[in-house]
Amino acid sequence: MSDITKLLDEPGVSIAVVGATDNSSKYGHVIYRDLKQKGFTVYPVNPQRTSVDGDPSFSNVGDMPGKPTLVNFVVPPSTTLSVLQQCLDLDLMNAWVQPGAESPEVIAFLQQNSFNYIATACIMVATRLKA
Repeated sequence: MSDITKLLDEPGVSIAVVGATDNSSKYGHVIYRDLKQKGFTVYPVNPQRTSVDGDPSFSNVGDMPGKPTLVNFVVPPSTTLSVLQQCLDLDLMNAWVQPGAESPEVIAFLQQNSFNYIATACIMVATRLKA
């Protein structure tokens, strides 16, 4: 397993934010806008939205126009598990699971399927010095 935080330094890095939203009281909004403002290419993934922050939103990770470098999860653990299965099927093996999006089942799935992952750490903290 490689250090997933180093992926954030790669040229052309892109991040799918599962749970991105325009609801300013949700972390999916805060994280999406934070990463976007720091200059990352971000893709909002939310089946309940057609757009987030003026950008087209995708119903699932398979609908994106390319393969993101990593998938960031800002959703309940049951949704994280479901989307992780999609990621596995699509060979999207770099996962960043925000605090609250994890559970023992999520961690077991990540480990059993050899994902490169970080769980319970906030991506905004990791990218704070990269802006």
